[in-house]
Amino acid sequence: MPTELTVKNEKIADNLLLKPEELDSWFHQKFAQEMEKHEDNKIPTMTIIATKGTMDMAYPPFILASTAAALGWNVSIFFTFYGLELLKKDLQLKVSPLGNPAMPMKMPYGPQWLKNINMNIPNAISSNIPGFESMATHMMEQTTKAKGVAGIDELRELSLEAGVNMVACQMTVDLFNFSKDEFIDDVSEWVGAASFLPIAAKAEVNLFI
Repeated sequence: MPTELTVKNEKIADNLLLKPEELDSWFHQKFAQEMEKHEDNKIPTMTIIATKGTMDMAYPPFILASTAAALGWNVSIFFTFYGLELLKKDLQLKVSPLGNPAMPMKMPYGPQWLKNINMNIPNAISSNIPGFESMATHMMEQTTKAKGVAGIDELRELSLEAGVNMVACQMTVDLFNFSKDEFIDDVSEWVGAASFLPIAAKAEVNLFI
């Protein structure tokens, strides 16, 4: 009874007897099959660099990370500079209209015609109105709540439950004299850019937020 090795050797011998064009065709077909297997078994990876510490800019990294992780992707977020605020135990995030000139202000309550109005307030005005940042934050919180959108703390918890790696920039921690006690216990690593970039280099998707 022929062994598996014998059968394999016979197939190789048969292929060696093929004409060059037939051998090329067999090779390309075999290569395509192996690549298809590889792609089917490959787990996509995504890295995100989070640099902002405001409430409005906290949503993109956590929404994208939790969604990708729920799809089975390997996800890592590198929190650097003001992005480290998103890893604090006590989240005190506010909306900053400054630097967001296209950001519409929406009324979270009232008649529908009022809620549909986009109140684009110029930075020159909003930055000079006392308490404007707190008002904008309150309006954003009420709007997200009315629309059933999870809060930042909930999205962060969902991301952690889905297996997202939360990586803190050690250089920024040292720069701003932060204490590790200020941050959640779920930080997976405290590293610098030199340690994170090789991870990003191997990822299919890289985002800078």
